[in-house]
Amino acid sequence: MANPKRRHSHARSAKRRTHYKVESPNYQSCPNCGHPKLPHHVCPNCGYYKEKPVITPKEV
Repeated sequence: MANPKRRHSHARSAKRRTHYKVESPNYQSCPNCGHPKLPHHVCPNCGYYKEKPVITPKEV
């Protein structure tokens, strides 16, 4: 396999990586209690998923 003849500069590498960004997760409100939660996850506040109880949440 061929190897590069010269190394790439830092600026050239940085230009290629400009679109690698960390995005904040999208939160949705729980239909049962209204607490914000990640989509397709059990609500950490009430323990419901798809309007059915799945777990019993820990009391703080």
